[in-house]
Amino acid sequence: MKQSKHKVVILGSGPAGLTAAIYASRAQLEPIVIEGPQPGGQLTITTDVENYPGFRSGIMGPILMDEFREQALRFGTQIVNVWIDKVDLSSRPFKLYGKESVDSTEVTSVIEADSLIIATGASAKWLGIPGEEPTPLGLGGNGVSACATCDGFFFRERPIVVVGGGDTAMEEALFLTKFASSVTIVHRRDEFRASKIMQERVLAHEKIDVLWNTEIKEIKGTTADGVSSIEIYNSETKETSDLPTQGVFVAIGHKPNTDLFKGILDMDDVGYLKTEGRTMKTNIPGVFACGDAQDAYYRQAISAAGTGCMAAIDAERFLAEHGEAVENTETNY
Repeated sequence: MKQSKHKVVILGSGPAGLTAAIYASRAQLEPIVIEGPQPGGQLTITTDVENYPGFRSGIMGPILMDEFREQALRFGTQIVNVWIDKVDLSSRPFKLYGKESVDSTEVTSVIEADSLIIATGASAKWLGIPGEEPTPLGLGGNGVSACATCDGFFFRERPIVVVGGGDTAMEEALFLTKFASSVTIVHRRDEFRASKIMQERVLAHEKIDVLWNTEIKEIKGTTADGVSSIEIYNSETKETSDLPTQGVFVAIGHKPNTDLFKGILDMDDVGYLKTEGRTMKTNIPGVFACGDAQDAYYRQAISAAGTGCMAAIDAERFLAEHGEAVENTETNY
């Protein structure tokens, strides 16, 4: 068994987690970042990023996250790849239990934390169909997206498709009309689940059409040219056909990666962690949440980085007041 103790442990290595690491390391807190199953977060499966400040010509998502990572390492952050499957937040130091590979051998790790920053992010819900996988296996990040705000700009004067029937799909479709030549909403039912006012706005918009009782079976295209069409199935007519399009936006929701904390930390019905006021404090003192694990509203790289900064500052102030944890010191609830 491998055991270690740290002042600040950051769970997650996307924009929120690595920004928290930069701030914590510059504050001499010697943070450790636990990468998790998707090092770098969702930006690693994104192509061009043109809305992150400081890169006037844009930057590739994976390259941006490499910059984040190198900056965190420069200030002394330790980054490890451990799969955490259990946490004990009942007392300080907090304990995280997981598995890691040491010299090609899997060992049990126990990581103790005087303070914990949760930046585990959220995962877009996908359709699970051919062609949806990230490039190069599919067209994910190359015409297939789950973020209109991030990628809508790349589809100026192009026909695109939005999949979904809730408020998120309505918001995405309306936003995309600013860029696309036309927007087709593909919905598997005969009515939307979205709020009435959002439905009215969508149905009244001259650029938006709706395909009811329809499912996408496959996204077609090439890695060189992107999306060219989708194969659709109408559950009423039982007919299959191809619909030409140059972009597919999947808007069926996100799931925060917070299952590890169910029954331990306060969260909403979807699983987003609740924080106190304008801080990143959770209901357990010394535990902070940031990024898409906490933010159900904005879900942008820049806002995630901002909350990562806030979480690190909150952790620094907490440690200045409470100091290093003593074994079996009870946490105040």
